[in-house]
Amino acid sequence: MKLSKEKSAENRARILAEAGRLFRERGVSGTGVDALAEAAGLTHGSLYSQFGSKEQLAIEALTEVFAQGSAKHAEKGLEAFLDHYLSPRHRDAIGSGCGVAALCSEMPRQAPALRARFTEGVRSLAARIGAKLAAHRGVATEEEALAALSSVVGALVLARAVNDGALSERILAAARARLLEG
Repeated sequence: MKLSKEKSAENRARILAEAGRLFRERGVSGTGVDALAEAAGLTHGSLYSQFGSKEQLAIEALTEVFAQGSAKHAEKGLEAFLDHYLSPRHRDAIGSGCGVAALCSEMPRQAPALRARFTEGVRSLAARIGAKLAAHRGVATEEEALAALSSVVGALVLARAVNDGALSERILAAARARLLEG
């Protein structure tokens, strides 16, 4: 039975949403096609007919993750962005949080095309943070934007990694304070 264009588009969107969530929660390497198909409520065949490979699915899912992150923070100034990004809520929401922080340690072992897409996402996030820094401070260099990106991602990754809740919150607060004073 042939699917309508609307149903096919709906399936594709569901696959991308679930893949984005699972890849952030478990990593690309830690997420099998079985788990992707089950989460989307579809078959392996549906995944492969839509994307051709797990790698292509990962590339497109990462594209969606970055687009959603960009849209979510587009209108926020630096303080509001940092309040969200460096919050316990964001720290605890790996599956719906920042794709850069969730996947950065895994990227060196991924295929070149996926790494290229990730790199585009990093550049885009750095540019958005740079614009927020410039609006807050009056000016910001690309190096300052890269340093700020490194600070927020590093703080989020460290805050997620430690098993001491108080230390985790101190990491987030210290990064926020430093970026706002700098």
